[in-house]
Amino acid sequence: MLVRAFIPAHITAFFFPRFHENPLKAGSFGAGVNLNKGTNVIVSIEEGMENHIHVAFNGKPVKKRAARISYGVAEEIIPEGFRGEVEVWQYFDFPNGHGFGNSAGGALGTALALAYSFKNRTLLQAAQVAHTHEVINGGGLGDVIAQLHGGIEMRIKAGAPGIGVVDSIFFEDYRVLAVPLGRLSTREILKGDVIEKIEFEGRRALDMLLRSPTPENMMRLARNFAEKTGLLEGELLEIARELDRVLRLPSSMVMLGRSIFALLRPDEVQSAGEVLGELSIEDYSICEIYNEKPKVGRWTG
Repeated sequence: MLVRAFIPAHITAFFFPRFHENPLKAGSFGAGVNLNKGTNVIVSIEEGMENHIHVAFNGKPVKKRAARISYGVAEEIIPEGFRGEVEVWQYFDFPNGHGFGNSAGGALGTALALAYSFKNRTLLQAAQVAHTHEVINGGGLGDVIAQLHGGIEMRIKAGAPGIGVVDSIFFEDYRVLAVPLGRLSTREILKGDVIEKIEFEGRRALDMLLRSPTPENMMRLARNFAEKTGLLEGELLEIARELDRVLRLPSSMVMLGRSIFALLRPDEVQSAGEVLGELSIEDYSICEIYNEKPKVGRWTG
C-alpha cells in the first residue's frame, strides 16, 4: 500500500523560542505563513520476515544519521510487532536548510502517512510525535504546529500540537514570493549571542501583531525584527531593499534561513520578478497561501 502526505512549506516571519525539558512543552511564539508548495511524503509498506526502514530525500536514499528525525518518527509509530519493509520517500519543493520547514515537513509527513497506514495514531498524536523528534534532534521549534494549522498563523502559546495554541490572521488576495539563497543553521543561531535580541524583539513583535492582526502589520514587524536582531544584513538586506522599491509592503528574511520572502498583490508579481532578474536571481517561487490542514491518504501514483 502506498500512502501520500502533503505538508505545506512554512515561513517564519518572526519568533522567539521557549525551551523546556519536556519536548511537548517546548516550542516557539511568533507568526508566519504556509505555502502551497512544500513536502510530499510517500510511504510504502510491505510485510516480510525482518524489519527495515529506508528514507530517501528527493529520490536519493539517505543514511540514518542524515535523517535521524524521520527515522526516529518512523521507529516510534511503526507497531512493535510489525515485520517488513517500510520505505519513506520525501520530496521537497525547496532546498533543505533554507528556512522553509523541510525538516518538520518530512517529520510530520512521515508521521501522518505511517499513522494513516497502521491506524495506530490520531492526526494530533502523530503530529506530537513529529514535534517531539524535531525538538530533541535540534530541528525547528514551531514549524510542525504551524504546518498543521495552515494559513497565516500566530503562535500565541508555545508547545506541540494539542498543547501550543495557534490563531489565524485573515487575508485576501496575497501571493508569497519565496527566494531561497542559502543555508543557515537553526541550532547554531539558537546557541549564539543573538538569542537575547531574538527574545526581546520577538516578544515585542508578537504583542504588536496581536493588537493589529493583519498581514500588512506582520510584514512590517517581520522586517523590523530581522533588522533589529542583526539577522538581516549584507547581501540579503540589499536584496530586500531592492524589492522594497516595487512592493507596497516590506520584504523580509525567512527565519531561519538565508532566504527572502514577501507578500505580493497580483499586480506586483511581474515587478518583483523583474527586480530579481536585474539581480541575476533565477531561483524563486511565487506561491499561493495554503489555508488548509495537511493532506494524507492512499496514493495510486
